[in-house]
Amino acid sequence: MPALLRPRGAALYGGQAVIEGVMMRGPERMAVAVRQPDGAIVVHEEAVGRWAERLGLGRWPLLGGLVTLAESLSLGFAALMFSANAASEPDERLTRGEMRWTVAIATVVAVGVFVVLPTWLVGLLAGAFRSSVALNLVEGTARVAILVAYLYGISRTREMQRVLGYHGAEHKAIAALEAGARLAPETVRAFPRFHPRCGTSYLLFVAFVALVLFTAFGWPSFIVRVVSRIVGLPLVAALAYELLRASARRPGALWARCVQAPGLWMQRLTTREPDEGQLEVAIAALEAVRRAERPLAQPAAGEAGTA
Repeated sequence: MPALLRPRGAALYGGQAVIEGVMMRGPERMAVAVRQPDGAIVVHEEAVGRWAERLGLGRWPLLGGLVTLAESLSLGFAALMFSANAASEPDERLTRGEMRWTVAIATVVAVGVFVVLPTWLVGLLAGAFRSSVALNLVEGTARVAILVAYLYGISRTREMQRVLGYHGAEHKAIAALEAGARLAPETVRAFPRFHPRCGTSYLLFVAFVALVLFTAFGWPSFIVRVVSRIVGLPLVAALAYELLRASARRPGALWARCVQAPGLWMQRLTTREPDEGQLEVAIAALEAVRRAERPLAQPAAGEAGTA
């Protein structure tokens, strides 16, 4: 997901990998570039809603971040749907309804695997621990272990290898832009495929915040634990977003480097070195956003977010 922060006086760019393509987003516009079956690159560009600013929540801690995160998820869904159809043959394309059902089912499965399963498994061992803090710590550790195992598993599939290559291409293009380098495949390739504001880092922030927050509720019954964790997800997401934003604003601080380090390590699972064609797609998406947003200021070094 895009982890977008918007400092004053700087245009900010971030994005995410999609099916055979990359979505890039700036403060005002977003663009999706996709490699079609015939080899051509198709680009879709549109304005972003800026929900938080329209609702007057742009400077509100937690609420503003939660609304921005919701908007990012909405844009990500739209980009994913466009890419799925643009990268498919006409008789294989999905309708909006089919895509929504797919996302809904995936969401239910994700809640079951990453919310319900860890607390159920640890509940079986409750008799071995006398402290609710210890139980919550084990649950949090189990959640991270399941997440790492899941990422490792999907990273080994052929289909995901392509997506992870586009993820790496997106990071490299953002890094090249931040450095003021020329946006060409041979130049962009030299930049790292890891980025501290990646959505992978955000997932780990969510796991950490959930561990701290849910510990405050003790260790009630299984049903109460499941309900409290599901109901608490928006708060966990908002707190994790604020932590991500704080670390992005102080990239040189020791505490920021410490909290970013696990996410950078995890990106070894969620990115791959892209080929030249994937770099071309990422550059096409980024250049489309920059053209649409001129004459906005260019990004300050180290200020761009990414996914």
